[in-house]
Amino acid sequence: MAILVIHGGAGGDGPWLGKTPLDPGRIACMERVLKVVGAKLESGEIDCLEAATLAVELLEDEPLFNAGQGSVIGEDGSITMDASIMRGSDKAAGSVINVKKLRHPIRAANLILHQGWPVMLNSSAADDFGVKCGIEEVSQDWLKTELRQGQWEQWKRNKANPGATDEDDSVLDHDLEGRVATEFSDEGMGTVGAVALDITGNLAAATSTGGMTGKPVGRVGDTPIIGAGTWADDTIAVSCTGVGEAYIRTCAAHTLATNYQATDDLTHSADKILNEVAPLGGRGGLIAVTASGEFAMPFQTRLMYRGYWKNGEMGIGIGPKLE
Repeated sequence: MAILVIHGGAGGDGPWLGKTPLDPGRIACMERVLKVVGAKLESGEIDCLEAATLAVELLEDEPLFNAGQGSVIGEDGSITMDASIMRGSDKAAGSVINVKKLRHPIRAANLILHQGWPVMLNSSAADDFGVKCGIEEVSQDWLKTELRQGQWEQWKRNKANPGATDEDDSVLDHDLEGRVATEFSDEGMGTVGAVALDITGNLAAATSTGGMTGKPVGRVGDTPIIGAGTWADDTIAVSCTGVGEAYIRTCAAHTLATNYQATDDLTHSADKILNEVAPLGGRGGLIAVTASGEFAMPFQTRLMYRGYWKNGEMGIGIGPKLE
């Protein structure tokens, strides 16, 4: 049995409003990821760790998602990116924080995992490590897109207005459409992630993000924190998306794993952790797959970009229902 589950972020309040003009591009990307990586995983050509890495790399290459090229812009006008990965069989992990010049932050996290020590590298040290290991170095101009630049400029103007709230000051990019009318705003573009079960029964999880539009310099969300945004052990692999601080405060990914191991009920365990995250201002979603072949893609927002590949079958969704 082989399973690959991916997400491209969750967000928005209120009822599902249907697809936006940019959604066909995101759907096409998810289809490509699932078909290409899912087939390799199912054939045994790659294991779960490489499947999760490759899936996230392809999502990082899609400018319409908030990871790699197309990452959102922070308060100082720069892009910083986080990523982490974990292998369930031995709990090996790798993480990079606030990198600025790597095309694929998730590959740097993968290489740190394989190196074995340390687990995390930060900022310029993480960039230098990645470049030294052969990851493509890119410029800030290459990472930025017109969409993200427009969102950042709108955020900056809104921040300067009298009566701007703290929430508006650090608003997630995928909430912009509901708050600010602008030609550049679009919803649902968030953190990306993948979880995989390979034909040997092993599990892995990977997550990558550009964070929040207008995020303060030095801010670290849940994505690079093992146990918060990413977790894998020999029973379950998890990747989360939402307001990172709430996922950190609940150790969301690891708490889900603990709940699942105690109950053997994936749906209940996933819903339980999302219910714990929500009161802390972190409504979002997650993806998870178990060693027994179950998977879940729950979310408590208007939408979540998500999809799965299981034994040659594929499903993709944005709103309440899979397509």
